[in-house]
Amino acid sequence: MEERSKRRKAQRSKKRTRKTLLSISAILGTCLIAGAVYAGTLYFKAERALDRISASGTPPAETAGPASPVPGASADAEAPEEKDENKPLTFLLAGVDNRSGSGGTLNTDVLMPVVYEPVTRKLSILSIPRDLRITSREIGSHKANYYYAYYYAHNKDEDLSKTREFYGSILQMDIEHMILINFAAFSSIVDELGGLDINVPMDMRYVDNADGTNIDLKKGMQHLSGKEALDFVRYRKSNRGTAESSDFSRNERQQEVLNLILDKLDSVSGIAKWGEIIDILGDNIRTDISKDQLMSWILNYNSMKPASSELLTLESEWKSPYAYANEEDLVEKLQNLRTPLGLPALDTQELLHDFGITELN
Repeated sequence: MEERSKRRKAQRSKKRTRKTLLSISAILGTCLIAGAVYAGTLYFKAERALDRISASGTPPAETAGPASPVPGASADAEAPEEKDENKPLTFLLAGVDNRSGSGGTLNTDVLMPVVYEPVTRKLSILSIPRDLRITSREIGSHKANYYYAYYYAHNKDEDLSKTREFYGSILQMDIEHMILINFAAFSSIVDELGGLDINVPMDMRYVDNADGTNIDLKKGMQHLSGKEALDFVRYRKSNRGTAESSDFSRNERQQEVLNLILDKLDSVSGIAKWGEIIDILGDNIRTDISKDQLMSWILNYNSMKPASSELLTLESEWKSPYAYANEEDLVEKLQNLRTPLGLPALDTQELLHDFGITELN
C-alpha cells in the first residue's frame, strides 16, 4: 500500500514537471515565433520603405500622414559592384524643410559631408553653415544652402547626383552618395521614441508667421517633443528678446540630439519602435544608394553601427549677406575629414577661391 502511494506521488510529480516544462516551452516558443514574425514584419517594412527611399522619379507632393516626403531622387539601377569592405564610405547628408508654409524653397538648412571608416566604425562629420559663401564656376556665388534647390529646379532626375558632385569638387573629395532628409522625419522619429530629455542652455524664442515657425523653449532640463527637439536643433536667431545662437553652438546641439536618438534606437523600447521608424524614414528620405546596398547595411546594423563620431564645425564670420569660413580653420577641418580617404594634399588656392575667401582678403 505504501509502495503504491509512493509510485502515485512520483507519477504526479513527473506530470507536474512535464506540465512545467511544456508551459516554459510554450512561452519560449511563443516568444520565438513572435520574434520571428516581428523580424519578418521589419524585413517586409524595410523592403517597402527601401522601395520608396531608392525609387526613381519624383514622389507625390503630399502624403496622408503627418510628414510630407522629400522631393525627387535617382537610384542605382545597376547591380552593386564588388567593393573593398574596409574602404571608407562617403556621403553628403542634407536636410530640407518641405513643410507647407515653408515657401517651398527646398534650401538645405543642414548640410554635412560624412566619412565612415568601417574598420574603426568612426563617423567624421563636417557641418557646413547654411549661409557660408560658396562659389560655383557655372552659376556664381551663393549661400551653401542654395545649390540643392538650384539643381532640383533644373533637373529633378539629377538633383542628388549633381549636388554631391558639386560639393565633392568644392571639398576636393569624391562623395559617393547623397542622402536627403525632410525635417518632418526628425520630429516624427523623436515623437515615436517618446521624446528626448535635454538640458536647454538658454531661453529660445523666435516666431516667423510666414512659415509657421514658433520656437518657445525655456532654459533648463526639459522633456522635448519632436517639434520642440527640432526647434532646439534649428534655433539661431531671436526676434522676441532672447539671446541668439552661433553656428558653433547649433552644431553642438545637433551632435547632442543625434547621440540621444542613437542611444534610444539602441534601447529595448527603441528597438520595439523600429517598424514605425522604418515607415517614417521611407516617407521622408531620398537617396541615390541602391536598395540592395541599403538592405545589406540594415541587416548588418550591429556590426556597422558607429562606435564613435566626430563633428567638425567650421568657424565663420558674418559679412552681409554671407558668412565666410575662417581660412586656417577651413583647411584644418577639411584635412581632418579627408585624412581617412588617403587623398593628396588640398589645393589651398583653389579652396580659398571656391569659399570666397580670396575675394574677402
